[in-house]
Amino acid sequence: MQNSIGRVLEAARFCVGQIVVQKSNGCFVLSHRDDESLDHLQVFRSAEDAIEIAKYDDAGNYRPLKTAPNLRHGWRLELDTLEQLRYALDYFYPGRLAVFAAWKNDKLQTTPLRDTLDRQSGMYRVAAKISESQIDDLVADFCRSDGGCLRTILWKRDARETVASTKLPNEKFDPEYDQGTALNPPGSATPATVATIPLLCQEACNLLIAECRKMVKGE
Repeated sequence: MQNSIGRVLEAARFCVGQIVVQKSNGCFVLSHRDDESLDHLQVFRSAEDAIEIAKYDDAGNYRPLKTAPNLRHGWRLELDTLEQLRYALDYFYPGRLAVFAAWKNDKLQTTPLRDTLDRQSGMYRVAAKISESQIDDLVADFCRSDGGCLRTILWKRDARETVASTKLPNEKFDPEYDQGTALNPPGSATPATVATIPLLCQEACNLLIAECRKMVKGE
């Protein structure tokens, strides 16, 4: 598993979510994909700096969902080792490298949304009462790549393997598709093909469960 991921991380250039990683003079250089061609960026040199970079968006608002497409701009992170790169990417997108590794080795298990909802307790137990049409609308809005979340959905809605939402494009469920391209303005040029590590979603997150509860309660 480690060798498989290591080969991807040592590529000359690849993207993860809104981040582009390039090898330059023996070190790894990370920046926002929108800032790749810019020179005057704030430079950081510690993997732990990724924690602060990922904490707030451009307007200074806290980012509770780290895979939301609102990573702030204006920074450049230079790292010396592959180990530091791993740490930094895990700070930017917690747990996603491990999920990607499991998927690459055919060991990733997914959990249907209904199973996730049925195991909730306490104040979130009511979330299991969400209707099929409500799920269709909520997942389409909350999980969409152009404003919601950059993860590729691998989980199904139920044990019958119903699609998470019929209102999302097929690309949202395709690990080979670069979800970051959904952020390109209409009519913009198609970016050059680049290796991409997908942000895979094997199970509905706590934030989506909370939104299910809100929808059931009419909040």
